[in-house]
Amino acid sequence: MLKPAQLLRIDLSLLVLFSTVLEEGHVARAAEKLNLTPSAVSHGLRRLRRLLHDPLFLKTPGGVKPTDRALALAGPVTETLARVDGIISMVGPFDPGSTRRCFTIGAPDALAAIFLGPLVSRLAREAPGVDIRLLHLMPQHHGKPTSQVWQTTLTELDSHRLDLAILPIGPLPPRFAERLLFEEDFVVAMRKGHPLARASKLAAYLKARHMLVSAIGDAQGVVDAKLAERGHSRRVALTVPNFMMALVQLAESDLVATLPRKLVEYHAARFNLVVRPVPLPWTPDPIRLVASQAAMADARIAWLFETLASSISTSTGSRSRQERKRRKPC
Repeated sequence: MLKPAQLLRIDLSLLVLFSTVLEEGHVARAAEKLNLTPSAVSHGLRRLRRLLHDPLFLKTPGGVKPTDRALALAGPVTETLARVDGIISMVGPFDPGSTRRCFTIGAPDALAAIFLGPLVSRLAREAPGVDIRLLHLMPQHHGKPTSQVWQTTLTELDSHRLDLAILPIGPLPPRFAERLLFEEDFVVAMRKGHPLARASKLAAYLKARHMLVSAIGDAQGVVDAKLAERGHSRRVALTVPNFMMALVQLAESDLVATLPRKLVEYHAARFNLVVRPVPLPWTPDPIRLVASQAAMADARIAWLFETLASSISTSTGSRSRQERKRRKPC
């Protein structure tokens, strides 16, 4: 590790120069982009070569080609410049329309399927330079109590590997900023015209052919646990690994599935689905938007937090109203 006195001799502009030459593959084009002369870029590359003990770029008829060492440095240099940009932005004015930033958001796929479309549309209008990396989050059960199944995600928020997360989770420690988005319960979803739509009692529900969403192919879920508590069971005729696949299968079969209400309401018209109440007692789950308080000191993350919360509120509210208007009594 370099000592502070050694770090003082490193010019951050050399990393910007390196990144630009790597991106352009041409010294003259990089110079034009940086508003420098080609000789100034060449001089900077010589300094960087001495510092890193590698040629970095080799001349070719069409420009320059990065060495293996340069390619290995590309990711760390990009990450370093992004972190520096983030530090400066925390104290400078923030303009969503001109910012360039990649954010990482984590969510289970049932939640991502209702917020991603509205968020992408809004960013295209208000912040076209913003990129999103979406990570699929899964609860880590492994014998843990319910309060601990999202601990890995909270650790990733603490370490800034995740900027934001949307989770079915209870109140959180003070080190997290949180927003209760809505409370999610479940409904029985099926295609229009399905026989169960006219006979949604428990007996008919138990006789139906069910589909279960399970990333690991497990044919037992929370519904089966609730049924077992009452001495009942159902036939799970199909398991699929994600919720969007489940919606497609419902539209094309006589299967039924017990799914999150907001997910089904959001996509019901697209897949021609109807919903009926779950014939079991069901306690809704709180859905929260979460970030670390430390991350919220960054004006851009605070902005994305509010933008995402607003997008979800508008989207789920309008879809719920549309579904209630078109839903017919049993």
